[in-house]
Formats: sequence, structure tokens, C-alpha cells
Amino acid sequence: MSGKIRVIVVDDSALVRSLLSEIINRQGDMECIGTANDPLIAREMIREKNPDVITLDVEMPRMDGIDFLGRLMRLRPMPVVMISTLTERGAEVTMRALELGAVDFVAKPRVGLAGGLNDLAAQIVDKIRVAASAHVRRMPVRSASAIAHPGGDAPAAPPPSAASAPLGRLSTEKLICIGASTGGTEAIREVLVHMPADSPAIVITQHMPPGFTTSFAARLNSLCQITVKEAVNGERILPGHAYIAPGGRQFHLARSGANYVAVVDDGPPVNRHKPSVEVLFKSAAAVVGRNAYGIMLTGMGADGAAAMREMRDAGSYNYVQDEASCIVFGMPREAIAHGAADEVLPLTQIAPALIARLRGSTDRLHHRI
Repeated sequence: MSGKIRVIVVDDSALVRSLLSEIINRQGDMECIGTANDPLIAREMIREKNPDVITLDVEMPRMDGIDFLGRLMRLRPMPVVMISTLTERGAEVTMRALELGAVDFVAKPRVGLAGGLNDLAAQIVDKIRVAASAHVRRMPVRSASAIAHPGGDAPAAPPPSAASAPLGRLSTEKLICIGASTGGTEAIREVLVHMPADSPAIVITQHMPPGFTTSFAARLNSLCQITVKEAVNGERILPGHAYIAPGGRQFHLARSGANYVAVVDDGPPVNRHKPSVEVLFKSAAAVVGRNAYGIMLTGMGADGAAAMREMRDAGSYNYVQDEASCIVFGMPREAIAHGAADEVLPLTQIAPALIARLRGSTDRLHHRI
């Protein structure tokens, strides 16, 4: 992208519009080219000024941010960073926004707004930069319509297919580890909805702040054949379950006899992240070894790449999402550069490839028995 990143701020709060404009205009590589206090004004401004990125408040008058985002991603897809509130409803609506195609979100504080947004300035502009280079795709009309109505039914999980049929007798020693960041909520969903109910246990680190992973896990649990939940310190990691690192905590694995156990603690950020993919994958290399499968999905930066190579050196088999299907190719690119990938695949092929390999493991297990 040549020149400055051109940003439009859409928010019904004059204070937030002023603060975000000031934060953006302090950067040498971006400028706020307009602000709007509701989506109808924003729609005309977007047509007129053709921004590179918009920041969008979730709750606004005349048309809420979710309805506006759904229409925008169907008719004129573009990079959007959502401005969310740290509330349970704010988290649920943010999950819908990510499903509709928003690249990322910033969680604004409920109190001390001016100071809080300024404290988040580095995060805000980093997310705008990532959004400006993200691969944004047109949202299918049916999917967007279903997601855009909070009171409607959740989209149904895909019907069982050959890829998601039961795996049969499978070693409980196997464990699947997934790491993701920007764009990862939908990428994780795409993998998990195809996993059969008797899947090996799945452990997941998605970069996400406190307060949002609960809604993320609940949303996935409503769509998947497996049980999806936030990880809890000390709990046994069970087949047929997926465990998501709680926002703002570190998540890694330990052994208790023959069982895998979740360890969730207040450890320091690693690679600036908490939770960090590096922490989870490093523990998988040490604890799970050759019984692990690693999956690196879309995300900015290099978190988890070195540890994924440690997993492979310890005997894991690793899948990395390809560039064409990534929202942001940073973490997958780094995993490939570290020699951590056994296969680089489009997102939609990862679950089928993994299931086929698991079936192969099952067949070998039957043969040995």
C-alpha cells in the first residue's frame, strides 16, 4: 500500500471519535480522513472517500454496527476494526462481528474512557495497520444474514459427512494443538465444526483479551459436535473436547499419570501475548511429543513458530494454513520459515487432512492390536 493508511472512524460518542482521530493522526503512516456518528452518515462517507480501514462502534443509533457491518461485507467488503465494550453483551456482539468479516477488535474500557483509549493507542494503531493489509473477502449473503440477527437461531453445524464420521477406536494419547491470532476466530471454527464427536482432545490458544473467550467458546460449542469450553486450571484434558485459553491467562499442558492436564496461570506475556501460542506449543513438545498434531492458523507476528518447530522435532505432525486462505499470513509464514510445517494447506483442507491422518493412526492401532 502506497501513502498513508486512510481511516474513517464511526462511533456515536463524540469523545471516542475525537480520541481515535487524535491517536490515528499522531502516526506518521496513517490519517483519519473522516468521522461519522452513525452508520448512515458513514455509508455516504465511505462512498465518497474510499478509506483503507474503518473503525466501527458496535452499538449506535439508527442502525447498529452489526447490521451495518453485515451490509458492508456483502456489498463492499473492506477492512474493519470493531470498537467493543468490555461487557458480556459486548463480547457476544464482537463474536458476531468477527463472523461477519471484521478483521479485529479493540475492547474499550467502561470507565476512564479517555485515559483507557490512550493506554490502548499502540494496540489500536497496530490493529489498523494489520487490517490495512488483511485479505478481506465478500461475505455470502445467507451467512451474513443469519449472523447479523442477534435474536435468530445460530447457524447450524454442517451435517455429518465422510470427513466427520466417527473415528472409531482411537488412542486417547493423541492431542491436537491449535494456535491463531488475527482472523483466527473464524479459522478455528472452520476446523472445529468438522471434527467428529470422538476426536482427540484439542487445545487452543487464540490471541484474545479477558472477557471475550467465554463468548467465543460458547459460540463454538453451539456449532460443533465436540464440546468446546474455556480451559480451567487443573482439569483433565478429555477426548471429544476442545479447550480454549482464557483471555489474559497463559495456558499450557502437564501430565498427571497417564492423563493430560490443563495448567492455566497468570504467567508473564510471551512474545507480547497472554495467552501465547508459544507457551502452549512448547508444553506440547515437552509433554505430548510424537502424539501431538500442531495446527498454525492465520495471525500477525511470529508467536508460536519456534515452539511449533520444537513440536515437530519432538515428533508431532504439523499443519500450517496457506497464504491464500489467511486473513493475515504472519504466524503461518514464520512457522514455515522455522521449518515447523509438515503440510501447508488451504483452511478448508486442514480438518479433512487431519481426520484422514487420524484414521490412518487408528488403522495402525487396530493392526498392532
